[in-house]
Amino acid sequence: MTESQHHESLEFIATCPRGIELLLADELLALDAEPGKTTVGGVHFRSSLAQAYRICLWSRLANRVVLTLLNEQGVDTPEQLRGRVAGIDWRRHLAPGGTLAVDFHGRSEAIRHTRFGAQTVKDGVVERLLAEDRPRPDVDLRHPDLRLYANLHRGRLVLGVDFAGDSLHRRGYRRDVGHAPLKENLAAALLVRAGWPTLAREGAPLVDPLCGAGTLLIEAAMMAADIAPNLTRERFGFHGWAGHRQDLWDELLREAQARASIGRKRCRSRLYGFDESPPALAAARANAMRAGLPALIELQGASLAQLQRPAELLEAPAGLVITNPPYGERLGELPELVTLYGLLGERVKAAFPGWQLAVFTANPDLGHRIGLRAHKQYALHNGPLEAKLLLMAIPAGDEPGESTQLAPPRHSKGAQMFANRLEKNRKRLRKWLRQSGESCYRLYDADMPEYALAIDVYADRVHVQEYAPPRSIDAAQAQKRLFDALSVIPEVLDVDASAIVIKRRERQSGKGQYEKQAASGERFQVQEGRARLWVNLRDYLDTGLFLDHRPVRRLLGEMAADTRFLNLFCYTAAATVQAALGSAAAGGASESVSVDLSNTYLDWARDNFALNGLDPGRHRLVRDDCLRWLATTGGEFDLIFLDPPTFSNSKKMADTLDIQRDHGRLVRLAMARLAPGGTLVFSNNQRRFTLDADLAEQFRVEDISARTFDPDFKRRPDLHHCFLIRHRGDAA
Repeated sequence: MTESQHHESLEFIATCPRGIELLLADELLALDAEPGKTTVGGVHFRSSLAQAYRICLWSRLANRVVLTLLNEQGVDTPEQLRGRVAGIDWRRHLAPGGTLAVDFHGRSEAIRHTRFGAQTVKDGVVERLLAEDRPRPDVDLRHPDLRLYANLHRGRLVLGVDFAGDSLHRRGYRRDVGHAPLKENLAAALLVRAGWPTLAREGAPLVDPLCGAGTLLIEAAMMAADIAPNLTRERFGFHGWAGHRQDLWDELLREAQARASIGRKRCRSRLYGFDESPPALAAARANAMRAGLPALIELQGASLAQLQRPAELLEAPAGLVITNPPYGERLGELPELVTLYGLLGERVKAAFPGWQLAVFTANPDLGHRIGLRAHKQYALHNGPLEAKLLLMAIPAGDEPGESTQLAPPRHSKGAQMFANRLEKNRKRLRKWLRQSGESCYRLYDADMPEYALAIDVYADRVHVQEYAPPRSIDAAQAQKRLFDALSVIPEVLDVDASAIVIKRRERQSGKGQYEKQAASGERFQVQEGRARLWVNLRDYLDTGLFLDHRPVRRLLGEMAADTRFLNLFCYTAAATVQAALGSAAAGGASESVSVDLSNTYLDWARDNFALNGLDPGRHRLVRDDCLRWLATTGGEFDLIFLDPPTFSNSKKMADTLDIQRDHGRLVRLAMARLAPGGTLVFSNNQRRFTLDADLAEQFRVEDISARTFDPDFKRRPDLHHCFLIRHRGDAA
């Protein structure tokens, strides 16, 4: 490129994360470019070569800067694509012996794969070079001399030389990214939207109370110290381009280095980051060191509950609190996050009155838990996630009605009503719990219809199930009520939010309730009567222990002395453990067989047996379809527990099971294995279950359902049905 040519106006496109295109256009204008058309994730602009170099060095928002060689309509086929590419004079862009790589985006009816599109572009380059007796370039996907950017959308081809090389968001300082990394240019965009450049010029401070690997802090420090974001990058895409002017680049680089040296010394802003994770803080320190900013950023280990304004900032002007807290992509993360967002609001109001707060979250409903009204919201994307930046003014302590001594109520009216109901239920159950010694019980079961939850206590942990709201209920309102409930449960039950597990309970078909939901492997022991049992609150829809059947298991233990016990559809065999242990006075079953089709739950049952010291020689576990096992296996039992699912269509079964339709056959098969004088305990959870009248004619049947509910389940008398069934000829 000649001396005169480096001053000419060239066409470029700068790409960026979705949602920050207008910010990028403003930045390009500030860097002396002429921004033009804005597209999704990009801005077209004109500039000189020197200005383009400056943009690569100084842009905090762009991903790539592409020198546009083609921007044409009417490209649909491979032949058209190759022909347009071959029409370019590649001698101006690729030096002899130079290597090549093509990044292709988009598609057409005839070009359906990006790899094929990239190959076709390369073929066009090779065709033109060979026609001019130039050597065929080698492909180098990692470090090419010339990296081409091609985008094909609705027949329009944009093709150019990628001046960035590697994406400009990779500043080079961040090798330790922490758990949930925020891309550097997105972090910069958040800071710009939050007004940090203006605050930094005024010497205002900045605090990130959940700083993680420190990306927001480092980007903020570079802005405050006038440091070009890509100052330490060793190589850009234009370095291997045939038109590169090293003298221009050297001049710009020297200027940026001088500005950085001066900026570090003149920076008046203090930046503080807090995190309770030692690995996150270690990553942040290492990242700040690589960015050359350790003197500008103070990092401290502290939980959000410990957040205070640093002593050095007590006399400082009002600044910015900005953070990117976790936002719960999975339902099970919500209990801790509802508490975290509420705590964030409490602490910033107490420690930073009069400051600005900026919170970036993909769950704006969680943002509402902060308790401050957002005066501005910006829609952005964090990778594939739709997210929002919420900007809030933290009230000054001396503002009318906002005195720190007169803090607003911690909870909404609805949340307080829900908390009152939990307290009422605890008081109602207190005497029974003290007398029974039970540590696992149901505290709440949709007592207030608008709070459609089931809340079970398992010793010092809490299992919350949200009943899926009907379509007539506004989803946002249902979400708000769920968050209200989660905000008060830790307080009322005096448990840490991390001890709360939440799931959504929907009508299950087939084996849905048995399918794995997570893979935490987080199980713990609970006590029920004489039995110790393993439960897992996180990994399955159910926990391994059906609490409503507690009285039935207790009854089995009382009836089991010296019996041969059979447990059909045994699940985790908690009933077998109770039967085997029996009562303290009479002892338990002499032997037992427990049958289920699930390997997972039979393994769980095996662990329950081991936990209680049961002899596997006397207490056997059998994997089989219960219907098939009953029809093909001999032997008699004195006590049989039959507790089938309401419905099952497991692939391991020969047929489906519908308890209302099939219970007659099941009961008759079980009764064929019941010894004279024995008892079949038949239960199920079909709410509208009706016992086959023919069974009452054939056997002696006693409905004991009303006797099988402890005080914690009295509100739901249809939750299960339970019958004692005996042979007609047996004595009463």
